[in-house]
Amino acid sequence: MKDVAGLLEAACLLVPEEIATEDDVTVHDVWEYLVRDEWDVALGLLEELGGLRPQPPALWETLAGVAEQLRLERSAAWCRWRCSETRNGVIRADLTLRPATEGRRRTPLSGAGVLRPMWDIGHRAPTGEPALVIARLWVEYPHSLEPGGQATVRLAPLDPARWRRLRPGQVIALHEDRSVAGTAVVREVRPSGVASG
Repeated sequence: MKDVAGLLEAACLLVPEEIATEDDVTVHDVWEYLVRDEWDVALGLLEELGGLRPQPPALWETLAGVAEQLRLERSAAWCRWRCSETRNGVIRADLTLRPATEGRRRTPLSGAGVLRPMWDIGHRAPTGEPALVIARLWVEYPHSLEPGGQATVRLAPLDPARWRRLRPGQVIALHEDRSVAGTAVVREVRPSGVASG
């Protein structure tokens, strides 16, 4: 393993000392876990602290590298996702999937940013039909979404410029084919570099 402790120490230096979680965890607590070689705990705390204020992409890239070395695949994917949000902005929405009895989907929707569904966000084709756009999807909690279930999700548009007119409160539709697979109410839209939780 390439100096995991050194990478975590470098990441600690990127997090402002004055920020704290709701539980009053600070970067000083992370240093205590590093001294005890509890790298996975330190990584988790740095991920949490990193979400409290805008952080440079370098923080998320470093944390992703650490998570990969520790073989924490979901954590690595999350850090890469956050790096992308730092560069491209944040879109969060409350998504409700159609029940299995009403929709095509019969299995849970994967929530780790792999799925790239189409979305109706209000654009129209010259024929008047919806012009669907693509965005990767991350389910915040739980880590997957059952048909008929609801969860807060994050979206990473394939073409962020096409999503610029999106506003909180707007209702958008998820498509996996021509039919609507679910609807989402946009919670927040923030440009790159703005803190997210």
